[in-house]
Amino acid sequence: MSTSLHDFIQHLPKAELHLHIEGSLEPEMMFELAKKNQVSLPYASVEEVRAAYDFADLQSFLDLYYAGAAVLQTEQDFFDLTHAYIQRALADQVRHVELFFDPQTHTARGIAIATVFAGIARALREAKAQHGFSGTMIMCFLRHLSEEDAIATLEAALPLRDAYADVWIGVGLDSAEVGNPPEKFTHVFTLAQAMGLHLVAHAGEEGPPAYIHGALDVLQVERIDHGVRAEEDAALMQRLQQTRMPLTVCPLSNLKLCVVKDLREHNLARMLRDGLCVTINSDDPAYFGGYMNTNFIATADALDLSKAELVQLARNSFEAAFVSDEQKQVWFDELDLYLKNA
Repeated sequence: MSTSLHDFIQHLPKAELHLHIEGSLEPEMMFELAKKNQVSLPYASVEEVRAAYDFADLQSFLDLYYAGAAVLQTEQDFFDLTHAYIQRALADQVRHVELFFDPQTHTARGIAIATVFAGIARALREAKAQHGFSGTMIMCFLRHLSEEDAIATLEAALPLRDAYADVWIGVGLDSAEVGNPPEKFTHVFTLAQAMGLHLVAHAGEEGPPAYIHGALDVLQVERIDHGVRAEEDAALMQRLQQTRMPLTVCPLSNLKLCVVKDLREHNLARMLRDGLCVTINSDDPAYFGGYMNTNFIATADALDLSKAELVQLARNSFEAAFVSDEQKQVWFDELDLYLKNA
C-alpha cells in the first residue's frame, strides 16, 4: 500500500470501542509497577515478557494477561495506565474511547473497586479537560466466573454510580468465551439494563454464532464485541446488516489469537462491503502488536481497503458510539471535511 494511504490513516479521525485498559499495560510499565509495588513476576525481563506473546489461543493470552494485571495496586497505577493509553490514542487521532475494565481481576486480589474506578476516571476526566478527548468506561464481567460473582460486582459498583455518572456508561462481558454462553449472565444484564446502563458482550470470537444470537436475544446487547464468526450463519448476517448492529472487530487480536491464520483471510472487508456496521479496534494492544493506527494500516494493507472504506470504518465507529446524535454529527462533519481535503 502506498505511503500516502498510510498517512491518510495516521490522521483519520476515529473512535475506539473495544479496548481493554488492562490490555494496554506495556511490559516496561509492568516492570516499573512490579518494582514499586513489590510484586514478583514470572519473567526476568521486558524481553522475556515480549517473547511470551506467542499465543496459541485465547486462554494462553488470558493466563499472561491476569499475571500482568497483578502489578496494578493503587489508584495512581490505574491513572498512569489509562493516561499512557490516552497519549497513544491522541497520537492516533482517536477522538473517543469506550474502554473496558475488569474489576473482578483486581477485587480478587484485594483491590477495592473504588480504587479501580477512581484511577481510570481521573485520567479520562483530565484528558477531556486538557485535550477535549472523549472517554467513557464499560465495566466488564469475567465470563469464566459465576453470575453470582458478576452480580456481586455490579452491587459493589452501585454506590459509585452517581460519582461516576459522567464516565461509567455500561457493562460488558469478556474473558474465556467457549463454554460460557451469554445466557449464563441473563440476570445481571437485566439488572444493569434496569439501571440505564448500556449493554455490550463479547460473542462470536472463539464461540459459535449461537453466542451472538444469545447476546442479542437474551442479554439484549446494543453492540457485539468481535462477532467475526457471524459469517457462518447467513440469517444472522442478514439480521446484522438490516439492524446495523455494530461489530467491534479487532484484526490484530484475531491474528495473534489464531482466530485467523493470515490477516489476508480476515472477513472484515467482506462484512464491510456487505453493509454491516463493522469497526476496527485494538483490543489488548500491548499484547497483540499495536494500537489503533497499526490495526488500521495492517488491515488496509492485507485487505486492500480504499480511502472511502477506511472513512466508512471510522464513520461506523462514531455511529456505534454511546454518545448523543449531536456529538456524532460533529464527528461525521469532521470526517467529511477530512475526506474532502485528503
